[in-house]
Amino acid sequence: MNTYLDGILERKREDLVARKRSVTLADLKSRAASTPPPLDFTAALGAPGMQIIAEIKKASPSRGVMAADLDPIATAETYARNGAAAISVLTEEPHFHGNLDLLAAIKAGGCEDGPPLLRKDFILEPYQVYESRAYRADALLLIVAALTDTELQELLSLAHELGLQCLVEAHTVEEAKTAVAAGARVIGINNRDLHTFETHLETTAAVRPSIPDGCLVVSESGIRSRADVELIGSWGVDAVLIGEALVTSAEPGAKLREFLGA
Repeated sequence: MNTYLDGILERKREDLVARKRSVTLADLKSRAASTPPPLDFTAALGAPGMQIIAEIKKASPSRGVMAADLDPIATAETYARNGAAAISVLTEEPHFHGNLDLLAAIKAGGCEDGPPLLRKDFILEPYQVYESRAYRADALLLIVAALTDTELQELLSLAHELGLQCLVEAHTVEEAKTAVAAGARVIGINNRDLHTFETHLETTAAVRPSIPDGCLVVSESGIRSRADVELIGSWGVDAVLIGEALVTSAEPGAKLREFLGA
């Protein structure tokens, strides 16, 4: 049975063929080697208290266009001023209306010294890891459900070799165990099932006990209020990733401070 995720991954593989024609791997490696060192994503999330990864996202497959007039650079500056530990940048174009160029643009627009930028996309091949480094990401997302165990281990290893850190995303206990076995240091629990797009905060409560205390844990999706943040914190989580509730807010800076309890 085909799912939402299957369709997205099929399109991503087609897009990758085109990208490789326009920018060679050798070009990416050369560009990656000349960029400044990545910022420390793990340290940012490991600071005391509940940390927030604030997301820049114009659209999603489940909601369609949510923030057509979103200014990614201005939004990133707002997030930085109002306490975001890191900023998630959607770079997937067909379904999320993102763009890879946003990473370097946000760095140049005022986030050169932080917060760290997480490239959120469907990373399937080493080419995309070099691409992430070349375009100034500090960390990247790896989704267990989109990769074989071997692919996950290889991509995680390459990312670390290039100085990038990874948010390794799981939705089930088995996927979390796979992430741990692969050597993930930061594990995201996605409350949204990528096969059905149904979202339940309780997914975090169910999956969290399968992750060792030595890992940082991030809860993702469906977080709409300070009460949600406090509930998730009671389950032993270090950070939350929030996108929709921020980008649809009339005052995202104030909304971010509200989530932080400030």
